[in-house]
Amino acid sequence: MNYLSEMIGLPVYDATGEKIGEVNDIGIATGEIFPRVTSLAFRGPSRTPFMISWRKYVDNITDKGVYLQVAAEDIRFSYLQPSELLLARDLLDKQIVDTQGLKVVRVNDLKLSQSGKDQLRLLGAETGIRGILRQLWPPLEKFALKVSSLFGKKLDERLIAWNYMDLLDRDLSQVKLSITHKRLDELHPADVADIIEQLDPRLRANVFASLDAEVASATMSELEDEYQADVIDDMDESFASSMIAGMDPDDAADLLNELSYDKAEKLLHLMGVHEQKSIRKLLGFKDETAGGIMTSEFVALDEESTVSDTVDYIRALDEEHPSFHYVYTLDRDGILSGVLSLRTLVLAQPDELLKDLAYTDLITANPEEDQEEVAISIMKYDLLALPVVDENYRLLGIVTVDDALDVLQEEHEEDLQLAGDNRAVEGDKLISNIMWFVRRQLWFFIWLILGVIAFGTGAIADYAFLLAALPIVLIIADDMTSYASNYAIEYAGNDEDAPSPLSLTVQNLLIGLSVGGFLGLLAFVAISLFNDPLLSHNFKLIAVAGGITIALTIFASGIYMYLMKARTDKGKDPGTYLTSVVSMLMASVIYFGLAYALTHFFGLVG
Repeated sequence: MNYLSEMIGLPVYDATGEKIGEVNDIGIATGEIFPRVTSLAFRGPSRTPFMISWRKYVDNITDKGVYLQVAAEDIRFSYLQPSELLLARDLLDKQIVDTQGLKVVRVNDLKLSQSGKDQLRLLGAETGIRGILRQLWPPLEKFALKVSSLFGKKLDERLIAWNYMDLLDRDLSQVKLSITHKRLDELHPADVADIIEQLDPRLRANVFASLDAEVASATMSELEDEYQADVIDDMDESFASSMIAGMDPDDAADLLNELSYDKAEKLLHLMGVHEQKSIRKLLGFKDETAGGIMTSEFVALDEESTVSDTVDYIRALDEEHPSFHYVYTLDRDGILSGVLSLRTLVLAQPDELLKDLAYTDLITANPEEDQEEVAISIMKYDLLALPVVDENYRLLGIVTVDDALDVLQEEHEEDLQLAGDNRAVEGDKLISNIMWFVRRQLWFFIWLILGVIAFGTGAIADYAFLLAALPIVLIIADDMTSYASNYAIEYAGNDEDAPSPLSLTVQNLLIGLSVGGFLGLLAFVAISLFNDPLLSHNFKLIAVAGGITIALTIFASGIYMYLMKARTDKGKDPGTYLTSVVSMLMASVIYFGLAYALTHFFGLVG
């Protein structure tokens, strides 16, 4: 017996050979590297549950059953100890954290090792397809192994060893696991955050509770905004407050802004005075502004200070003070007067004054400035931080380069969503990829549907040959929607730089006539190669109907531009996907409608 799934349901026989029940579960002691089996849980007559000591009563185990060394009347039942857990109830089909692969996996089976006839130890968790097949029906796993071997493939067992095992929650028995002797709180906070985001929402707070306080604070900062508030709601308030206090003030302020007013105030009151004051300074600023993303943790000294004084000041800073790259100088009135890098400070003489070393041509931002503009300035001037000042040029805080990168990433994802790219949306990866493919290749599905209608119903059977050129019409219609969407995003809220309606109308008309005419001309040149009159006439119909449809589609893109821009000006999604569907359907109707009109009213096809 190597797997738990093979043991569940085995008959249990007493010393006289009488069947007294069936195996229901197995208990292990969690305090060992390879936990030994300590208890046997089985269902007796009328499905009554019983639990007995494995060491005292189990004689041996085979693929036929579990055999006890005493008669049924001599059995004394026991209870699960606090240090024990049941494999099937607490671990099977549960999520575990694989800290080597930095991912959350599900336990599909559990592998056991038999030492002697009566001793079992837990080796690890099976997380692959073989464990699922074995659970469903053991012969199914053997069949899959044979089939895979026929194709020269090896269906490997995916076993994660239980070298280290810690319970995060007694009832749910979530386990954090390592095969590299590396615990969760030894990983980088960004990696821990990635793992937590994969967990069931109800279990995330349990993971935080198991982390070192410093790691928990750093991990919360790395967690995506959409998860932070939910995790805080499930935490003990005292622990949540101390964790938020350990975060950078700007990250803490962002998190508290996502909570209800009462909840935020309660957590603030539980903090120390210094941490509370630093965070409250930032809570009054608007979201998506320089004030909203700046931190109040910076180093600023009087410009009359010497290099020696500055070095002493830096050495005296708290170990938890965020890392910094610049020292800012203030004049006697507290006004920002300059900045110098740590490199400049290290290379200077101890008695030199900061005002003689500082760079005074400063680039600053006001707290109401849009966060994207601040991020662009940091990137443009290769800064590691940008000071934020009030109207009197007093230093309020700094925006660091990591926050600038976060802003640019957010803006990029928003632009992708406005453009209809589903890859920027979080969610199920498989469904997301499928939806992305459908959207990107939407013309193909519309062409396929129209083809089914043509051949399946006979409604347009006489014009089925038109389907040959329909993909060109659909692709151009789709591209015109993307073109209009790009225009809407580029000039959203910017009417001054946007091209005038008249110039766009003329431009699109000329482009439409040129493209449509060029494609039509190519088609008519190709017609001369056909000797079959009917084929030649049909090709002529495709050329005329397709050319006119393409010209009208390009001309219509000007209308899409203004409709989509009007939506983006109001902060709404431009509706790229819906517009693309409408554009392609309209192009199809025009294409087939023109073909019908040319046939019946102009006799283009005999």
